[in-house]
Amino acid sequence: MANEVKLPRLGQGMEAGTVTKWLKSEGDTVEKGEPLFEVDTDKVTQEVESDFSGVLLKIALQEGEAPVGQTIAWIGDAGEEVAEARPAESRPAPQREQVSDTEKVSDTVSAPSPARSTTNGRVKASPLARRLARERGIDLASLQGTGPEGRIVAKDVEGAQARPPAPAAAPVGEVERVPLTNVRKTIARRLTAAWQAPVFQLTVTADMTRANELIGKARELNPDVRVTVTDLLAKVCAQALMRHRDVNVQYDEDSLLRFPTANVGIAVAAPQGLVVPVLRSVERLSLAEVAAARADAVGRARDTKLTAQDLEDGTFTISNLGMFGIEQFVAVLNPPQAAILAVGATVDTPVARGGAVEIRPILTMTLTVDHRAVDGAEGADFLRTVKQFVEDPALAL
Repeated sequence: MANEVKLPRLGQGMEAGTVTKWLKSEGDTVEKGEPLFEVDTDKVTQEVESDFSGVLLKIALQEGEAPVGQTIAWIGDAGEEVAEARPAESRPAPQREQVSDTEKVSDTVSAPSPARSTTNGRVKASPLARRLARERGIDLASLQGTGPEGRIVAKDVEGAQARPPAPAAAPVGEVERVPLTNVRKTIARRLTAAWQAPVFQLTVTADMTRANELIGKARELNPDVRVTVTDLLAKVCAQALMRHRDVNVQYDEDSLLRFPTANVGIAVAAPQGLVVPVLRSVERLSLAEVAAARADAVGRARDTKLTAQDLEDGTFTISNLGMFGIEQFVAVLNPPQAAILAVGATVDTPVARGGAVEIRPILTMTLTVDHRAVDGAEGADFLRTVKQFVEDPALAL
C-alpha cells in the first residue's frame, strides 16, 4: 500500500505551510532522507526530506497552501495504484487584501511572449519567486525561468535587478500598497506581544581596549574565521548567564523556565525580514567556534536557508547595530525570552583616568528585561558581570 506524504509540522505553532517547489517529479525514485519538496512557513523556506523510499507515484498538491497533516503525495512501488489520487483539498496561497480595481494586488502577470512558459496568460513561477519579485519590485514577465518547463524560481529573481517603476504605474501622490510577507506578519505579531510585557532598561558603557586587542589576536590565530565584537559579546554573555541563571529564563504565565545552557540568538537583518538564528550552548564553545557558528547562521539567514530549528530554543538575544554607526538604542524584547542586549558602535571617547584625560574606545550596551521574570537587582548584577567580562575578556574565556 502506498505511503502518504503529509505536510509536516516544521516548528512550534505551525498550523499550515505553502508548498513552493517539488524536487522530484512523478515517477522518480526517492530514497528515505532525500530532499523531496520545499515548504514556505511564516518563518523560513525549508527543504523537507522524504520519510519513505520508493517511487513518487502521485503529487496531489503541486503548489499552494495546506494545513499541517494533509496528504500532498504518495510514495510506493512502481506501478502501484493510488487509492485516492484525486487532488487534495488545499487552501490557495495567501491572497492579498482586496482593494479597488486600480490598486488590486495580484500574482497574475501577462505573458510577454510565447517563448516564455505560461499558463492561460499567467507566467509560471513558484510562490517564493512571486513573493521575492513583489518585495524587490521586479516584473516576473521580464525574467527567463530556469526551473522545470521554464518556470521562474527564487534564484531567477535573486539574480535580477529591480526595474525602476514606470511613471504611469506610480503617479506622484499615489499611495503604494505593499502586501505583508509571512515573515513580516510574524515579526509584527511577536513585537506586539513584546510590547505588552512590562519591561525596564539598564545601560552601561565598557572600555573595549582589551576586547579589541583580543579580537585582533584571535583573527591572527584563526585567519579563516573572522572574529567580531558580536562573537565576543555572545561568549561573555553566555558565561554571564551561567553565573546569573535567573536571567537565563523564559516567562510562561504560571512558571519560569530556567535553562541549563545559554542559547544565544543573534538578530540578523535578512532579505525576508528580521530573523534571530540561535547559537546553542555558547558557554561551551571557544571564541573561534562561536565566530564560525555565527558566520554560518548569518550566511544562511541572508541566503534564506535557515530552518525552523535554527530559530527555536533561544534563551537570550543580542542585537548589534554598531556597524550602522548607531551609538545607543533600546531593543524590543524577543518573547518568550526575558532579556535582550542592544549593542552600539565603539566610539573613541575622552575618559578621565588618574587625573588625566585619555581617549578610550567606549561601547554602550542597553539591556531590556521582562520585569515579570527578572527583578531590577538581578538584571543589574548580570549586566555588571557582562561589563566586567567585556573589559577583561580573559575572565570569561
